[in-house]
Amino acid sequence: MAAFSQLVIYYFSGTGNSANVARWLAKCAEERGIPARTVNIVQCTEADLAVQPETTLIAFCSPVHGFNYPPVMQAFIRRFPKGKNPVLLLNTRAGMLIGKWITPGLSGITFYLSALILSLKGYRIKAMFPVDLPSNWISVHPGLNDRTVRYLHERNKERVRKFAHRTLGGRTDFRSLRELVQDVLISPVSIGYYFAGRYFIAKTYYANMACNGCNLCVLQCPVQAIKMVDNRPFWRLKCESCMHCMSYCPQKAIETAHGSAAAFAVLFSVIVWHAIEVNFGASQLFVNDYSNFAIKWGSALALFVAWYRMLHYVLRYQWFNKALTYTSLTFYRFWGRRYKALKKNV
Repeated sequence: MAAFSQLVIYYFSGTGNSANVARWLAKCAEERGIPARTVNIVQCTEADLAVQPETTLIAFCSPVHGFNYPPVMQAFIRRFPKGKNPVLLLNTRAGMLIGKWITPGLSGITFYLSALILSLKGYRIKAMFPVDLPSNWISVHPGLNDRTVRYLHERNKERVRKFAHRTLGGRTDFRSLRELVQDVLISPVSIGYYFAGRYFIAKTYYANMACNGCNLCVLQCPVQAIKMVDNRPFWRLKCESCMHCMSYCPQKAIETAHGSAAAFAVLFSVIVWHAIEVNFGASQLFVNDYSNFAIKWGSALALFVAWYRMLHYVLRYQWFNKALTYTSLTFYRFWGRRYKALKKNV
């Protein structure tokens, strides 16, 4: 007799890693005779949020952004209805490869905060399982080659399969707690990313001169964070940095403005940061280190948003667009391999 009457998997996915994990889980459940259903949370309806019988196993799967679930998944979990179901928490995080050794990503507070919220709602956490699938974040590192992508998919598909059969059989899996120390150590980064980091990253994307205005990035953005301004894609602060737009643009026209970000960092630190120190350093504004930090980084973010709007305006000039593109690492083949999760045999 099956341990559960059905499996419902709620997932968020930018380039397809978490969607694949959801499919793999569902397939394993069906092999055991357990009906399974996957729900993309950005397309979730009220019917999808209906309270499930207590024999229903519920799973949440999402990528790690800034060592936490992205805000869209966090918000989904916060508004998820109360229940008494068993729950599996999974994440997909940045896997790399050295030889045949898969270097694990970092989960940070991904599981702990979500587990706390769901436990307070009455749910029973049965597993926390990280999956080290290929990192898609070419904004910060070179794209992975095809061999690495295939290897990480094959190895992790088998890991998910073994995990699924353990947990679908009624067992628990908390081996991720072995990483508790390192997760705690990087937790401040999670907080910084939530309140500021993701906003800075959202304002580094732009469309180069190859953009033909097809509007696909606007239509397919999972969180509707892109709009057309002056006939060019414009990224709003609600961007999750999921990399869907960059990976699926048919023209490969979307880049990360590394040169612009570097220029802003130099100008702000040399001129604006110094001016803040000179004019306000001895004032009552800086009553302690916390206010110092908040004022400096708050002003940096506000000015960076203004900088991005100015950048977007001058991108209309082809000479400027071309010059900016040449300072973007994502433009070059050695760095900017676009990533899409493999779908063959999943």
